[in-house]
Parts: sequence; C-alpha cells; structure tokens
Amino acid sequence: MSAALPASAVALPAPAVDLPGFAQERGFELAAVPYTGRVLLEQLLRSGEPEQAALLGKRLASGEEPALEMAFRPARILVQDYTGIPLLTDLAALRSRVAEPGRVNPALPVDVVVDHSVQADRAGSPDALARNEAIEMGRNQERYAFLKWAEQAFEGLRVIEPGRGIVHQVNLERLATVVTEGPDGQLHPDTVIGTDSHTTMVNGLGVLGWGVGGLEAEALMLGLAQPIRIPAVVGVRLTGAVSPGTSATDVVLALTQRLRREGVTGLMLEFTGPAVAGLSAPDRCTIANMAPEYGAMTAYFPVDEETLAYLRRTGRSAEQVERVAEYCAAQRLLREAGEPVFGRVIEFDLGEVGPGLAGPSRPDQRISLGELPGSFAALLDGPARTEDGVTDGDLVIASITSCTSTSNPQAMLAAGLLARRAVERGLTVPAHVKTSLSPGSRAVTRYLRASGLLADLEQLGFHVVGYGCMTCNGGSGPLNEGVRVGGRTVAAVLSGNRNFEGRVHGQVRAGYLASPALVVALALTGHVRGDLESEPLGLGRDGEPVHLRDIWPSTEELRALEEEFATVEVFTAAEPAGAAWEAIAAPEGEVFAWDERSGYLRLPAYVDPAAPLGPLRGARALLALGDDVSTDHISPVGAITADSPAGRYLTALGERDFNSFGSRRGNHEVMARGAFSNPRLRNRLVGEGEGGGTTLHLPGGERLPVFEAADRYAAEGTPLIVLAGRNYGMGSSRDWAAKGPWMLGVRAVLAESFERIHRANLCAMGILPLLLPAGWAELGLTGREEYGLAFEPGAAEAELTADGRSFTLRADVQSAGEWEVLLAGGTLPFLLGRLRAEEAR
Repeated sequence: MSAALPASAVALPAPAVDLPGFAQERGFELAAVPYTGRVLLEQLLRSGEPEQAALLGKRLASGEEPALEMAFRPARILVQDYTGIPLLTDLAALRSRVAEPGRVNPALPVDVVVDHSVQADRAGSPDALARNEAIEMGRNQERYAFLKWAEQAFEGLRVIEPGRGIVHQVNLERLATVVTEGPDGQLHPDTVIGTDSHTTMVNGLGVLGWGVGGLEAEALMLGLAQPIRIPAVVGVRLTGAVSPGTSATDVVLALTQRLRREGVTGLMLEFTGPAVAGLSAPDRCTIANMAPEYGAMTAYFPVDEETLAYLRRTGRSAEQVERVAEYCAAQRLLREAGEPVFGRVIEFDLGEVGPGLAGPSRPDQRISLGELPGSFAALLDGPARTEDGVTDGDLVIASITSCTSTSNPQAMLAAGLLARRAVERGLTVPAHVKTSLSPGSRAVTRYLRASGLLADLEQLGFHVVGYGCMTCNGGSGPLNEGVRVGGRTVAAVLSGNRNFEGRVHGQVRAGYLASPALVVALALTGHVRGDLESEPLGLGRDGEPVHLRDIWPSTEELRALEEEFATVEVFTAAEPAGAAWEAIAAPEGEVFAWDERSGYLRLPAYVDPAAPLGPLRGARALLALGDDVSTDHISPVGAITADSPAGRYLTALGERDFNSFGSRRGNHEVMARGAFSNPRLRNRLVGEGEGGGTTLHLPGGERLPVFEAADRYAAEGTPLIVLAGRNYGMGSSRDWAAKGPWMLGVRAVLAESFERIHRANLCAMGILPLLLPAGWAELGLTGREEYGLAFEPGAAEAELTADGRSFTLRADVQSAGEWEVLLAGGTLPFLLGRLRAEEAR
C-alpha cells in the first residue's frame, strides 16, 4: 500500500479529466478497474469518448473482456536509430512527394536515441571504448548527418547523440515523466509508443506504452491515432519473496517461460499481489522489459512509493516527483491496498525461482544451472569434437550488455563483486572468450568505478566497449583473434533479452541469457559443457577448486553497495556533447537531397501508390517455413557478406565497408536483397533443416538465392505468398521484416499464428496476414502448389485454392483502419493519399 502523501507545497496544473468523479457519475467502482484500464479510461475521456469510457470502465470493473476499439494517442514517441532512420527516411520521402513539404511534421514529441549502431569491433582492452566509438563515427557519417538534418527540419524531434546509452535505459533514467503536462497546460499520464519492442520496459515505472512497427509510428507522428482493439487485462499475481542469491534476471527468465506457456500473446498484463511492494523499480523494469519475449502487449506495474523513490534517485526534481505523487493520488492511479478485478489471474510465487539461464535458442527456454550441459548436448548429434583448437561447447562470447540488466544497479554490482572475488582467488578467463561490457548509460560506469569494481571487471577482460545495444543486437564484432569456429557448435552468453540462433554472431549457434554475474562466471569456465552447481569454475592460485557458491555475492552486500555508490550524483553528472558528433555537418532545407548512388539512404520505392491489394491468381510460395520464425530470420540485422546479393550490390556501388543490415535500413535495395537471407532460416521447400537464404523457383524447381527467385517471379508477373507455422514474426518490432517481403513481391502470409507487432507491420505494408486452420503440412500442402486467393475487403474469411483444393482461412485484420491501409497498398501510400487530398481542398 502507498503511504499517505503530504499536502502539496506548490500549485499544480489541473488534471485534464476527473477519473474518480466520472466513475462515480457513471456507476462503476474505479477501485475494481485494473490500473492499466484506468490509464486507458483517462485517454478516452480526454479524447471526448465518454460513452466508450463508461462501457470500458463497467466491463473492466466486472472482470469482462473489453471487446472495444479505441484510438490510442500517446504523449510521445520513442525510437532508436536502427528503426528511427528508416522512419525518418519515409517521412522525408513524403516531403519529397507533396506540394507543401513543411506540412509533413510530427504532431507529437519524438525522441531518437542513437544506440544501435556501435559495435564491439574491439574488446578486452583499455582503449576498446575509444576505438569502437571512432569506428562507429567513421562508418555512420552519412546516416548521422541525415539525423542532424532531420532534427533541424522536423519540429518536435530531438536526437540523443551516440554514446549516451541504450534507448530504454535512457527512457527510464532521463525521459520518462510518469505524469506529463499537455500543450493545453493540463496534466495527464505519460504514455509512450516506441519503435522497439522493448518499449514496455518503462511499464515498470507506471508509464503505459508498447512497441509498434515504424510504419505505425509514422502514422502517429502525422497525427493519426493508433487503432487498437483493447485486449483482456490479465493479472499476474506475485506472491512470496525473491530468494537470497536470486537475481531479477532469474525472475524474468522464469516468468518468460511460465507466461509463454500460459498463452498471453497480445494481452495486457498487470502485476499485482503482495510481492509487488518488495520489488525495486529496476527489478520491475527488468520484468517489464521482456514482455515481447513472453508475448504480452504490456507488462504494467502501478505507480507507488517505490516509483517515486526511483524518480528521486535518478535526479528528478522535487517538484516533478510531487507532481507525480499528487496527480496519481487524485486520479487513483497510485497503487492502493486492495487488488483490482481481473477476468483472469496467473499466480506466480517468486520464492520458487532460483538462479538459471535461458537457451540455447529462445528466451523462454529457461533452465537451471545444473541443466546447462544437457541443454547444449541436445544440439549435437554425438559427443563434443575438437577442430583447430575449438571444441563443441566452447564459449566464444561473454557479454554484459542490454538495458534488461544494465539498468539494474544490484545486477551490475553483483557482476563486479563476483569478478573481484574471482580475481582474488586467481581465476582468469580463457583467451578464446571475447569479453565485453556495454552499459546502458554512463551512470553505470560511474558507480562501478566509484565502487572500485570496474577495475576488477577489467582485470577479467570486461572493459567498457561502448554505450549501446551492441552484442544484444548482434553487434558483437569479430571473434577473438585465432578463434576459428569451422564446423564446431560454439556458444555465447549475454545478459540480454534475445538469443535466437545466429542473432548474437553468425558463427555462434548456441546463445544463453543470464544475469551479469553468471556471464562473468561462465566466462571463467570458458565453455557451456559444465554444471555450475556442482563443478568448479576453475582452480585458484592455491590449486584448490573454486565453485560458484564460493564467490557468489549476498543480497545484503549488494544492497549496501547500491546505497553507497548508485547515488543521485551518479545519475545527474554532466555529459558534454561529443566532439565527433558536433563536427558532423548537417544538410539544410525542408526537403532532403537524395543521392541515388548512396548505399545508405535512398528514396523508398514503396511510398508511391502501387497496385491495390486484391485477389491473387497463379501465386507461388516464395518460402515454406516452420514455427517460431523470428524477425531476425526474415530481416537480418548483422553483418553483410561480400558474396551475398546485398554485398554484390554494395560492391557495384564502390563500397568496401559493408557495415550491417541494421545500418542499411535507409536503402531499400540493400534490404530487399537481405530479406530471408539469414543462414539459420530453414526453408522446407529446399529440404528439412536447410534453406539459409535460398529457395526453389517453381514450377521448374531451380534452387536460387531468395532475392533472385523473387526477381524472376516478378519478371514473370507471378504474385507470391509465404507459408509459415506458429508465432510467425516473433522478436523485434522490425518493419523491414514486412517491407523486405513486400519488396520481393509477397502479398500474403499464411501462418498458424502471428506475433502481435509483426502482424500489424504486415497490414501496414499492404500484406494480408491469414490464419491457417492447422499447420500447412497437416493440411496436405507442400509449398509447390499453384495458389489462388479470394477475399472481400473487411470480411473475416478468405478462400485459398491450391492445385484445385480449397481451404477457408481467417483474415487476421483487427480493425477497419487496418483494412483501409491494406487496401491502399500500405501506410505510406495511404498517408500520401491523405496529404494530397488535403492539399487539393
């Protein structure tokens, strides 16, 4: 229960609406409404929808499904550079296509945090940070100049320069206000939509928000609301207490496994129960961060005294904190003693969670420490083998990275304290392990240095390599010199949120998620073949075995270190602008000057209206895929190889440093050539367990790179579909996972189920998402058939024909607005049409 609050010492702006008064007037109990629903109610009232608000309030108060649509308008938009540059490229393209370019402007405040481009090219040395930042600036001059142009060209756009931290940690520590003041001077809840799926992290501070694709964000920026069908709000009731020695990472990995099994995809979760009060704000944010991994739309923790304490610790002013406290108390958004009513409640006992990891290829594959060797052995077809000094199961990457963990002071201090004790016992990290530390903000480095623990981490090779996503996002850089993987199956461990096969590094098949302290521990062993519960980490300088339990920090030690060193001063220290960033010259003018020879920024091909979506005849399956195909599989983010279609295209432009697919998202020619090129993708058209960027051109059956097959189909006038299984599009909110297939000619994806954000992205690109009644193989399809597809706009069903057989499919289009965008050929043609119509009036 939140403590009583003192009377306000300053006059606060008026709230935009009176939630308690409205609930009383309309006859429903506000205390019974989940806090998530209260935020939605406030927005409905502020948008002039009192009848919808009353209906929503009554349904939620009685535990019913909302079964309502609303137009959601966040207070602000948050993007990172990998998604932000394509988004701004699209807006710049719209400016190039209208008579009055200045009319294309954000209607909401937009923050762009540049955090995805820096890579761990250098690691394990004191100069790693300086060298990586210099390489980053050299590689990305053109992209960063474009960002600086955008900042001066678009109103309400702020760019947070490279080297300041990871987008979601910057959001927690600097940007989130919890309560904000609108243009009309009235107060309302801070809400945010982000173009990164882990935008949900700020739910841990009581800020409602979620991730969307860049195309949805573009529509929001231009003043359109996001049409959402309000899902069920499910209560996750936390009981018990976190056991000593168990970290927030351990808790969220256990929750991810449990919630995936519970089937919460696309639902709004709210954490409730007696154990919530015992979780720190960073712990809550760690849990909320991984909402995409357990499939939820949101993972909300109501505002309470701990939220207010976090705001104070991170340097928010007394007036800001008081405003949050007073407003939330008045609007009954402050967590109260009783629990709201939920139509469904999932019970979770924190006391049952122990130390663990997740892997080797999905975040929901939670395992205990003792199960590690068995989980890896299951990947092999026999005993571990050695080749060129590398053995199956060797750990070649160990990275403390990602906002998931580096935003949590106790998690980072645990890694440092474990490192100190390992150094004291004489343990070292084997030479084949690439170690790196990429904090989510410079505050982390400051408190680690102040505590003396940074030096201990550095002694084991965990030098700061940059302030960005880095290894978590696939920017792990080259393996250590002399490490030749060949045909061996090697592993990586990181304190991140995703470990899909090949994501961390193209040569690394096995990936494990773990707390920062366990990352250090595994680095000391140098492999994933051992049982950390019973086997030693190594031999100390005295020749005696050193076990994990011998050097594991206690909860009391970590609390004391946090209180002493993670101070307000750490979070509020001045950070002057970087000289390299300041030196970048920005182009000027309302309209961007496109260069057709640029390898980074091209006028997009999908802005102008294309043929409207309609029935398909004589279609072919470009690929036939299985379950759990991620957006990493569809649109890779990592390195571009010279012998790939994208590499050959860039070579023809005279480029030599190909950088990464993530950095090339402003060039549709590169990205089209990269679609479905991930070597870990399995395309069953070419054989079980094979595929890796190739497919069959039908009906002849010639095996070709996917891009070349699609190019040939286009020349023949053949429309394309994709067959897939369950959870198609899981992972990042990557709009290029929809843009890329569209560029290849795909106009429908047929799957058993879609991940929430990717389904919306398909609609936003004019690609029809269709739900199969069963697996395509179960239906007797092979992917080699000739297909026909008939549907009526707005209808719930579509008819598929395959070599004369017929099937009824369900159109996974969730609002009239989505149908409108689909039929226009996608969001950009839709927006361009609106802009031109307005100009014509």
